Parts: sequence; C-alpha cells; structure tokens
Amino acid sequence: MPGDVSGQNVLMVSADRGVVAGERGPFHYMLEAFSRHWERVDVIGTRPERVVDTRVFGNVHLHHPTTGKLRQAGFIARTGKRLAAERPYTVITSHDYNPFYNGLGAWRISKATGIPYVAELHHVPGHPRPADLRERVDKVVTRRYARWALKRAAGFRVVNDTELPALLRSWGVPDERIHVLPSMYLDREVFRPDASVAPDVDALFVGRLVPNKGAAVVLEAVAAVRAAGGPALRVRLLGRGPLADALDARARSLGIAALVERVDWVPDAEALADLYRRARLLVCASYSEGGPRVVPEAMACGTPVASTPVGIVPDLVDDGRNGLLFDGSVAGLTRALHAFFGETGREQAVRAALPPAGMERFDREAVIGRLADGLKAIAAAARAR
Repeated sequence: MPGDVSGQNVLMVSADRGVVAGERGPFHYMLEAFSRHWERVDVIGTRPERVVDTRVFGNVHLHHPTTGKLRQAGFIARTGKRLAAERPYTVITSHDYNPFYNGLGAWRISKATGIPYVAELHHVPGHPRPADLRERVDKVVTRRYARWALKRAAGFRVVNDTELPALLRSWGVPDERIHVLPSMYLDREVFRPDASVAPDVDALFVGRLVPNKGAAVVLEAVAAVRAAGGPALRVRLLGRGPLADALDARARSLGIAALVERVDWVPDAEALADLYRRARLLVCASYSEGGPRVVPEAMACGTPVASTPVGIVPDLVDDGRNGLLFDGSVAGLTRALHAFFGETGREQAVRAALPPAGMERFDREAVIGRLADGLKAIAAAARAR
C-alpha cells in the first residue's frame, strides 16, 4: 500500500467522458487504484453525454465542459488554473492525441503555475500501420506535436517498451525524456478461467468501432471462411463507435448478418470477463495499439486469441502455441481462422496453454503503483533541472 500521500495531488487532462456518466470502463478501474496514491485527483475530461457522478472514490473529482472541442483547450486551461490556485499539484498528466487540445491546455496550466506536465502518448494513429488517410495525417501531426512538446513537457509517458520509444527516438526525443509506464493491468480475481462457463459464440471482437480497430476485417474473414466451405462462425462484436451502421450493412451485404451479434456496452469488468469466457476465440485486428488491453484480459480468462502483432501482443502470444498472430489482412485472418477452427486438435492445444506464465506482472495494484511513483519521479526531476 502507498505511504503518506498528504499534499500530493495530481491533475489529469483526459479524453475520458465515461466515468462522469457512471460507466465502469478501464479508466474507472484505473482511477480506483490510482486514487490511493494521491491525496486528491482532479480529472479534466471532455463533454459527456450525461453527468451521473462528479466525485468518485472519495478523492477523485471530475470536471467536464458543456461546450465542444473547439473550446476544450480554453476550458482545460481555465479549470486547471482555478484548481491550482486552490491547492498545490505534484504533476499534470495530459492524454495527448490529434488535435492536441489536451496538450495545449495542459501546457498553458504548466506555464502559468510552474507545475510540470507529462505528455502521455498511449498510441500513435498510423503506427505501425495506418487504417486510412486520417491516420496518416494523425501520425504527421503527432510528430509535430512531439517536437513542440519536447521543449515544454517534463517528459513523454508511453505505455509499451517496443513501438513507441523507437518512434519517439526517430523523431528526436532523447531517451531520458521517454518514460515507459505501462497502463496494462489486470484484476486477476475478475479475469480468470471458469470451467463452468461454456462458449456460446465462435469469435469475439472487443473494441471501439473505428477504422483502426479492424472490425470490418473480422467480418470479411468470417465471410471468406464460410465461402470457402468452412464453418459458419458466429461472431459477437462488443463496442460502440461511428462505424456501427456501416458494419451492420457490411454484414448484410456479405450474407452473414444472421451470424453477427452486436453488443454496445457491458456494465462492468465482471460482465466483460464473462463474454471472454463465452467465446471460443478473441480476435484483435487492430492496426495500432498502446496495449491492447483485450488480449491479456482474454488470455487471463483462458480464451485463445488471434491478433495482429501490435503493442504488447508479441510479448504474450507465442504464435501457434498459446495463440495465433496474423498480419492484419483479411487473407491473414482467414488463414488463422481456418487453422484454429479447422485443424484437428488446434483449439484444444492452444486453450491448454492458457493463461500464459507471467501474468502476475499485470496485477493492477502493482502496475498502478509504478505509474504513480513514475509520474512523481518525472515531476521531481523536472523541478530539479
């Protein structure tokens, strides 16, 4: 457990709008553990669809605007300066992504108050592979932001030690300004096997319905397996996003609408773990990821995974032994599905190799504790410079 946290406050500039709406997603559970390492946590988020709670876990205070993105940087700066006038803060964190109003707002607070700010790049759209033209633009803009922030931020927090540190180095960010503080954690009392649960679906996709998550690739591959005389695989898509209607239309045009079930949201981690256990295979088709969280969660539940080699996946999935890797293409996923569902004994062998060894490194309390300590250390080093 953390020691004395008196006077240690953190100001988080976040993309989240779910916690204030009463949703129990990953950020909710992160804050539950994170809050124990600070006297007070203030979160400045984006405009929510509804407001249910403005304070959670006793010391986490949520601040959200009623205006849109064009005014977000100003809202962040005004709110942060007001809060900083009321109490001292150890550090500011900024979850940064194009159009970088979070980073701009965090820097304005930092410039006015002297509180160090840490630029958090959880992933860079378009890296290692772009999903569309927008992601190509995002990568270029992110590079420009990184060069701008290099002169202003206390450091860059990244969440994996492979893809993003190398990318930032190639952009001119020195090693001492790159801090690997993973966000991937598991509550292993929730995400665990349960032999009493029988699968009721063949393939499960979990993720936001946006181009870089690759949900369309999943539908195309399922249709290709069926067209080649393979099994009619039942698919469950869990997630919300702007591509929902387009994916429904694509399933109809492929003739697999009756095989596809869409679930917008589940209420908590327990319900998500139940969906993992009820699937024969989790498919992660992401083009780029900071995690992806869904892969270790599913593997911890004893559910095999077919995934692109993004983020931490290569560290977890031993291709052909405890999971399957594919290149992100429809053809690549089609081959993986044929192998998993069509080769005698393959599914049983992969399932028997789960959960993989070393899952204890994802224990939530330890991961979040290292994150809190790391942010405090970055801030202390910045103040000492």
